[in-house]
Formats: sequence, structure tokens, C-alpha cells
Amino acid sequence: MKRAGHLYEKIIDRQNIETAIYNASKRKRNRPDVVRVLREIDKHIEAIRIMLTQGEYVPSPFIEQSIVDNSSGKIRTIQKPKFFPDQCVHWAVMQIVEPVLSKGMDYYCCASVKGRGGKRGQSAVRKWLKNDPKNTKYTLQMDISKFYPSIDQDILIGLLHREIKDAACMRILISIIRSIDSGLPLGNYSSPIFANFYVQGLDHHIREELGAKYMVRYMDDVVIFGPNKKKLHKIRKAINAYLVKLKLSMKGNWQVFRTDSRPLDFLGYRFYRDHTTMRRRNALRIRRRVKKVHKKRELTFEDSAAVVSYLGWIYQTDSRFFFRKHVKPYINLKKMKGVIRNESRKRHYANAPICN
Repeated sequence: MKRAGHLYEKIIDRQNIETAIYNASKRKRNRPDVVRVLREIDKHIEAIRIMLTQGEYVPSPFIEQSIVDNSSGKIRTIQKPKFFPDQCVHWAVMQIVEPVLSKGMDYYCCASVKGRGGKRGQSAVRKWLKNDPKNTKYTLQMDISKFYPSIDQDILIGLLHREIKDAACMRILISIIRSIDSGLPLGNYSSPIFANFYVQGLDHHIREELGAKYMVRYMDDVVIFGPNKKKLHKIRKAINAYLVKLKLSMKGNWQVFRTDSRPLDFLGYRFYRDHTTMRRRNALRIRRRVKKVHKKRELTFEDSAAVVSYLGWIYQTDSRFFFRKHVKPYINLKKMKGVIRNESRKRHYANAPICN
């Protein structure tokens, strides 16, 4: 297998660094530290180029922050790198490295992959359940225990060496990986890319060697369909053995169940054989937010964006009755889209690059 070379010269290219800074600044261009960098972007591009060219980049200490995970409601602690230089450097590196790491990725590896996301997984599950009842008679649902914290840095670096021969590129990748004592930090842009790459071999093992025709992985969550329990239990045991080689483990709450006995709760949806609904928790959240917005005198950008985002969940499920009863009477969709459009224009012009 041919390994990728000549990557570092692309990483330190001025245009690549400029693109990285703008990509890293998305959705945070009102922050003072980001504004300062964008106002003197040429100066900061050159600072990163010198830092990387001379091998002087050292990751800054992380800023720890607690956030609420919308899908589970749990409070998680993330490790956020500083915007400059760390986030900018991570983007500059991964813009070049990600295509190398993702070229062998399974088609139904959906999380944190541009152009995929939960929508690809959801569409696949719906199609398989509808079109092939025989081979989706049973479901195996499992997830990897403490995925990011459990990733072995030495194994990850060894896997990267198999794909990349550029020594300078490997040095910067290793410095990013070693910026935390063990595992991968939850807040790094690079972490989901590394995590998907880490279990890429597992995806191919499941599909090609274990014969799992219908499989979706969304980061650490895995769903596999099969014609009988025996086959799925055999696949589960083989997955467990493969995970051990990666110093990972399967959570103890794995399930093998008859698909038609109950809905599959996955990707924020509840999948039945012939229809799909939202999770009850998500439906309640939408109802509360819509009624709260309806009571306000003035329609804000944040409220409009939230409601329009929720509509995406509704449109991807069989929830027409829910929409007609609990959403449509309380919103003016045309007005909301107008608010979003006007605010987006304002932000675009306010944050446009300043020419020196």
C-alpha cells in the first residue's frame, strides 16, 4: 500500500493557512480573540507559517468547559484548544490530512464526515427496514465504551504511520495527539477525524469478513441488522475480540432483539418497520420551544434559527400530525426565514475580511 508523502509543504502553504483560519472562525466571529486575528490576518498567517516551518508549534493548555449533550441530556466536560494558534493549526493540518485518512472509510460511517451525518444513516436504516424484512429481522445495537478517552495514542500513531510517510507531517500529528495525557480530547477539531480513522479497520472487518450487509456506525454507536439472533451474536463476539486489539471495549448495554418487537432508538429517531418518529424527549423540547417563541413579542434570530432547525427533525420523520397540531399554529415560517436571512447578511458584512 502506497503511503502519502509531501503533505507538510501543503500544510504550510499560505493559502491553506488562510483558509484554515477562516474555517476555524466560523460561528465564533463575534469573539474578541477571533476578531483580533481576522483584523490582522496576514500577520497571523505568517506567524503560523514560521511556527510550523521552524518546528516551533507547541500545543497550548486546554480550556475545560462543561456542556449539555442535547442527544442524551448529560453534562460533558470538553477540552477546548485556544483559537490562536491551536484551532487554526489543527484546521491547517487536517484540511490536508483528512482526505488521506478518510479514503478507505466505510460508506456508512456517518458521524463528523462532510456530506454524510445522521441523515445518511437515517435514510439507510429506513430503506433497509422497508425493503428487506428477511435480512433485517433482528437488530444488534451496541456502542463503544468511553470511546475518545479509551483510544490508545501509540496504536493510533502506529496506524497513522501506515498511511503517512511524511516525517514533518507525522511530527505535527503526534504533537496534537500527545497534547493530552491519554485518549483524545473531546473539543479538538482533529479528534473525530482521528477517532473514525482508528476504527476504520473494524468497519471493514464487520462488513467484509463478518458478512454484515446492513451496518451503520455513528462514531461510537453501531447498529447491525441480520436474519437471525445466532448470526448477530456471532458478529457481536467477533467485534468484541477486535475491540480488545484496539484496547477498546463494548458497553455492557448491548442488545439483540427482534426488529418488529419494538422501535429502534438511534440517531435521535425511533425507527419502526413502516414509519419513523422523533424521540419523545425531542418532541417535548420542540413543543416547549415553539410555545415559548410564540409568547414573545419580538422574533429573534436565535429563536428563528432554533425552530427552523427543529423543522428538519420533523420533516425527516412521519410527524405530519405532530407538525399540524403542535408547531404550525404557533409559527410564521416565512417571517422566521426572513429574520434568519437578514441577520445572516448583517453578520456576513460585519465579519467580512478586512483588507490591509
